Amino acid sequence: QVQLVESGGGLVQAGGSLNLSCAASARSFTSYHMGWFRQAPGEEREFVAAINLRGDRTWYADSVKGRFTISRDNAKNTAYLQMNNLKPEDTAVYYCAADLAYSDLWVQTTAPAYDYWGQGTQVTVSS
Repeated sequence: QVQLVESGGGLVQAGGSLNLSCAASARSFTSYHMGWFRQAPGEEREFVAAINLRGDRTWYADSVKGRFTISRDNAKNTAYLQMNNLKPEDTAVYYCAADLAYSDLWVQTTAPAYDYWGQGTQVTVSS
């Protein structure tokens, strides 16, 4: 069982930055790929970013590429999402998720593939 707790959301003006954190309870944190997803009101949950076990490979949605950076600190059992140059369309509830990995060559980018989810943190970007 893995428990995930997100933090760092809030209200920010367009062009601003936020850094989300996801603290994991898992003793085997290094066995899980980590992903960030987001869901705006009335929309489907969508992939934002993912990172492999060692943290040396990352994947991004086209809409956030070049603005967001996913990272992980395996010593602290924590994943991060640094969000820069935020836009109003980035407004959503952001969720971190963990996927038990069987290969570190690639990661899942679809929500149903992830085994554990946090409760979400609200990010609101004003124009």
